[in-house]
Amino acid sequence: MQDFLLDWHFWIKSLHVISVISWMAGMFYLPRLFVYHVERAPVGSEMSETFKIMERKLLRAIINPAMIATWIFGLCMVFTPGVIDWSLVWPWVKAAMVLLMSGFHGWLSARRREFAQDQNTRTGRTYRLANEVPTVLMLVIVVMVIVKPF
Repeated sequence: MQDFLLDWHFWIKSLHVISVISWMAGMFYLPRLFVYHVERAPVGSEMSETFKIMERKLLRAIINPAMIATWIFGLCMVFTPGVIDWSLVWPWVKAAMVLLMSGFHGWLSARRREFAQDQNTRTGRTYRLANEVPTVLMLVIVVMVIVKPF
């Protein structure tokens, strides 16, 4: 298995980066859809129903598969010999941020279910603030991987 991972390392890394980009695009867009849903689409309106479809399709067709692919290709790199030195601090910080991003993904999924059931209780301001979470996590992740400050 290690020979496979070493031979295919650059393909795996490329697929990981593509998956991360797709995941992040969705993680930036879904909270923005929630803002518009709350502020411009009264419960029961045709627009509200349209937002429900958009949110469901974004989550199920893009965000969920991209997160799964990100994890699969990321774990492949973790298990590739010589790629990560776990005696350093940066990979642990990055791993913690990825876990937080995954938890935020779960939070967004729960909010989507609330919208689907017309049970949202949060304001547009909440979702505007939530929209900043993936940005902060992404900044830390990128700095850890590229700069490796610790």
